[in-house]
Amino acid sequence: MQFLLRALTRVPLPLLYAFGALMYFVAFRVMRWRRDRAEHDVDNAFPEKTRAERAAIVRGSYRNLADTLMETFWGFGASAEAIKKRVTFENPELVTACVDAERSVILLTAHYGNWEWLSLAAGAHFAMTIDVVYQPQRVAAFDSFLREARARFGSRFIPRKEFIFDLMSRAHKARTYALIADQTPKKNDPKQWTDFLNQETAFFTGAGKIAQFLDATVLYVSMRRVRRGYYSVRLSEIGAPPYGLGADKLIVERYARSLEQDIRESPADWLWLQKKWKYAKAKD
Repeated sequence: MQFLLRALTRVPLPLLYAFGALMYFVAFRVMRWRRDRAEHDVDNAFPEKTRAERAAIVRGSYRNLADTLMETFWGFGASAEAIKKRVTFENPELVTACVDAERSVILLTAHYGNWEWLSLAAGAHFAMTIDVVYQPQRVAAFDSFLREARARFGSRFIPRKEFIFDLMSRAHKARTYALIADQTPKKNDPKQWTDFLNQETAFFTGAGKIAQFLDATVLYVSMRRVRRGYYSVRLSEIGAPPYGLGADKLIVERYARSLEQDIRESPADWLWLQKKWKYAKAKD
């Protein structure tokens, strides 16, 4: 398996895009993979749009996902300079200022744009280690390939179950942590409910609590697709010390609002195939 995956990283991007177009056709047109769920969620999120507009969002999200997958394989074999040419940071000084001040930073992003290139670009651009929290894959060989490929430019990937131990053991040092925060908490996990895309939506509360524990600055990472294969990243501060009572909830709310704004500006760039609304809020 690893030989095949490594071979894909050497294929020119135009050829990968061609293969991605075939993947899109099979997944969207033939198999209709998760299409009913995506259409349902888009309908609920954008009731003000016409049926044709909502259909275009779903169709575009499948096309973008196919491109993202192909770009990911190419990126796993690309040089740091090649990645930096395709992903630019508009205001990197927000990160470097915290690092220079020896203050911890939490970078919050989402399954939006090309999150794999975002991780690679951050590692290539910033002269520091970025600790990325991730969910290990079930197939050990695939997980090993992903960890090695993702960490090529200095990022350090921490399995989700090991994160708390890692956090506690390194709390005395200024760190930069990156989290993808748009997954849905399990039913029994702590969560914060907020109105998001016209629906009551559950978000993890951990990011705000970690920020308070580390006395860290929290930056929302917005990734914009400039054109096919090129992205621009803008950072915005959504939390900074000193923190008061309720700051953890405020950070989660600001994250939700920032992500919602990005999705409304370019709906097809979000990963609609990921089931966000898995359960409803319990009635009081």
